[in-house]
Amino acid sequence: MNGGNWGNGGNAGLFYLNANNAPSNANSNIGCRLAMEDWARSGAATAAPTVPHPSGAHSCLIGDEQKPGDAAGKVPVASPTLFERIVAWDNLVAAYREARKGKRQSQEVAAFDADAFANLVDIHEHLLRGTWQPGQARRFWVRDPKWREITAPPFPDRIVHHAIVRIIEPLFERRFVHDSYACRRGKGTHAAVRRTQSFLRGAVRTWSRPYIVKVDVKSYFASIDHDVLLRQMSRVVRDDRVLALLRTVYSGYGFSGVGLPVGALTSQLAANILLDVIDHKVKDDLGVRYYVRYMDDMVAVVSGKNAARSLLGRIALELAALGLRVNPKSGIWPAARGVDFCGYRIFHAHIRPRKRCLCAWKKRFAALRRRHESGQATLGQCRQRVMSFLAVMRHANAWRTSASILSRFTLGASHAHHRRSSSDRQFPVLQPPVFAC
Repeated sequence: MNGGNWGNGGNAGLFYLNANNAPSNANSNIGCRLAMEDWARSGAATAAPTVPHPSGAHSCLIGDEQKPGDAAGKVPVASPTLFERIVAWDNLVAAYREARKGKRQSQEVAAFDADAFANLVDIHEHLLRGTWQPGQARRFWVRDPKWREITAPPFPDRIVHHAIVRIIEPLFERRFVHDSYACRRGKGTHAAVRRTQSFLRGAVRTWSRPYIVKVDVKSYFASIDHDVLLRQMSRVVRDDRVLALLRTVYSGYGFSGVGLPVGALTSQLAANILLDVIDHKVKDDLGVRYYVRYMDDMVAVVSGKNAARSLLGRIALELAALGLRVNPKSGIWPAARGVDFCGYRIFHAHIRPRKRCLCAWKKRFAALRRRHESGQATLGQCRQRVMSFLAVMRHANAWRTSASILSRFTLGASHAHHRRSSSDRQFPVLQPPVFAC
């Protein structure tokens, strides 16, 4: 291995090939600089950041926090561009940590961790050269409640996705309307449910017969046009290299021109960005105050039937301009009937769980009971499932329904020939909770 110190120009240190520098010319002040860095700085590469990754004695340690040196005669460095911030070494390391959070035991992550530094350097080089391409994704189907195909990118790709989202998401977050609740920090389904109920209460106090407008986009992720999406993103992202990288991400995993993979982090942000146009149209241009969106599900409360029909038509036209279609199950109805939204049936005075959600929970408990009796499920797993059910039900006025479902969930001793009385095997009957108004 040939060596030198960091400030020795071409006589660079670790991982840098310099045929004119003897191996004996190495010292303890070694840094990590890639061989392609001088090529990038010479102008041959259009995707080279000012400082690709930090230097110094500890630059090879992924977990160390880097600080700028205090050497005399520092040269002023121009502010990095958006692309340079994405491919910066510190950002890649942070993205790597986020991508592996909660998944360190998986085989894919363990294989990457076996030589994490070299794998990150490889990703870094490909991003700088503009040669990065998505890998082979894993596809599977889930049913909740309808069948959906999930496309799970490989772990190295997820690092790139996190690196992109970490930098560009704040640029769009400040432009999103407050009442968009999907895949955003501090938001979520339960916050959307509470906001919808508060809107229903306000509408009932304001108008004598308010109407609900419920809009769902048909096959939303599979219908997103890449050109339309990138044109919308280019209003905020002015860096052509970032837009080219985003197009590479969106065009991977078998999607060419149309469609985004359900299961990719970048797809969630892109879905919010595209429909943000509708949010501002409804809120700002049309002046609809009571409007909430969770991904491709939109709920608005207006003064009457005619206003509801007009709003539904306007939203359909705006969606058509984006290359999207309204799902036939969209419609309008009086607010007194409530609305199915984010897993609950929401009324102005109370909230109920959806019937299909209750049926799904009954089936889960029946299957879990059979697994427990055959010895395939432990009592701890059953307890976890019960606590998950109670966590969902606590956001609705449904304590009697919850108690009824749990009273039927009886557990007998697994692989036992004798059975205890049902009173010994039932979960305790729930007491009615106190709901805050």
